[in-house]
Amino acid sequence: MTTFDDRERAYEAKFAHDADLRFKAEARRNRLLGEWAAEQLGKTGDDARAYAMTVVTSDFEEPGEEDVFRKVQTDLQDVSDDATIRAKMAELMTEARRQVAEES
Repeated sequence: MTTFDDRERAYEAKFAHDADLRFKAEARRNRLLGEWAAEQLGKTGDDARAYAMTVVTSDFEEPGEEDVFRKVQTDLQDVSDDATIRAKMAELMTEARRQVAEES
């Protein structure tokens, strides 16, 4: 084993760890966004939880977050504007990162 091999393994481990945290934060943000959107739509209890899960699963349609945005935008078109939804997504991503960091 060389120092170079050790560094390479450490870098690969860090990359994998960071990717895992990023995935968890995005999924958490989507759930939080779904809960917020459900509240905007007047959903509560099991209906709110079920709706939040539809927002989470909408993220698997394509890479990036535009699929999630479109889902929420379509559902909230009479309730909220695009700028509000995007601002909420950014706010909740910060919150999701904080929560995931506290858990690890």
